[in-house]
Amino acid sequence: MRCEVIAIGTELLLGQITDTNSSWMGGELALAGIDSHYQTKVGDNLERMVECIRQGLNRSDAVITCGGLGPTQDDITRAALCAVMNVEMIHHPEIAERIRTMFASRGRSMPNNNLQQADVPEGATVIPQQPGTAPGLICPVDNKVIYAVPGVPHEMRTMMTGTILPDLKRRAGLDTVIKSRVLKTWGHSESRLSELLADRITELDETGNPTLAFQASGIDGIKVRITAKAHDASEASKLIAAEETRVRELLGRYIFGADEQSMESVVLDLLRSRGMSLALAEITSGGIASARLSAIDPSGDVFYGSVIPAAGKVRQAVLGLPATSLGTADAAGQLAEGVRTAFGTSVGLSTTGQHDLGGDKDSNAGLTYLGIALGGQAEVEQVRLPGDRERVRQYSVISLLNALRLRLLT
Repeated sequence: MRCEVIAIGTELLLGQITDTNSSWMGGELALAGIDSHYQTKVGDNLERMVECIRQGLNRSDAVITCGGLGPTQDDITRAALCAVMNVEMIHHPEIAERIRTMFASRGRSMPNNNLQQADVPEGATVIPQQPGTAPGLICPVDNKVIYAVPGVPHEMRTMMTGTILPDLKRRAGLDTVIKSRVLKTWGHSESRLSELLADRITELDETGNPTLAFQASGIDGIKVRITAKAHDASEASKLIAAEETRVRELLGRYIFGADEQSMESVVLDLLRSRGMSLALAEITSGGIASARLSAIDPSGDVFYGSVIPAAGKVRQAVLGLPATSLGTADAAGQLAEGVRTAFGTSVGLSTTGQHDLGGDKDSNAGLTYLGIALGGQAEVEQVRLPGDRERVRQYSVISLLNALRLRLLT
């Protein structure tokens, strides 16, 4: 079974919106055992949309269109489907009533243009899940099928998991289960990870199950995905667990988490398990670490708070440090200890470096110091981070938290 994805919307072509829907759908299709060889973007033009959909049906068994099901004039996916299916549009009063009810539940009256969302190509079936006002569609074309879903991510995902993926698996006659687990790493390049796992990957290539794959994810590290296929979920889980053990033996503490874990969630869990607390002084990272930590610990059980002491007078008044405590290894240590004392926490962290001295064009612009005050002393790690100021800011956060993680595991 081959299925391709067509993302609809002129805004996608203009770069006004990043198409994350197609990448998510591609990943879900792969996990369901459905081959997906093509992904296409097309603007809000009826002729080109029809051409794209027909081309997709010529080379695949199924097509998923994403977008263009709204109530505005450029939402013409339904019209394109009618042209491809060679049918007329049929108005469904029950859909119109459902949309009216949605608006009423929000205390709003329904604009008349929303009624066009109740128009469905003759022969199409409405997807039962409808989180928003746009119904998804299942459109048969001879022995093939077109699925149409809205571009709103949570609406699309609800329809994909609730109806489309099970229907594709049924059509494909798949009786196997495909599961995966993602191990998240920090500290090695993708090429180095490949070297460390080369022998194991070669062994798995011969058996074909499970498999290993890499995904570079920027400030979230490099992911190693273990995927297994089996007749049931229990068997697939056993295959994954056995392979995870082997991978962890090879990569050790470079693995910081798995699946939905993030570096900040792992660090907070480590601190919580030890009854410890944390505060930050962020100059280079400018509050990015604080935002990520507070999103997970909004009540401040472990993460007490932070200071962004970019101004010298703030370093003096709030942290009791010299105004010159900036951009050096000594400054990173002073900042970490200063914020730990100010907040009365077990651990104080800091980021400062060459960028903070206005040296963006200097050859040392990525030189960054990570301060950790813990156990009555301050330690400083020097790292050289890639890219412009914004990338240095982002990379400094995961580097800082990883340094603390390793320190806590010592």
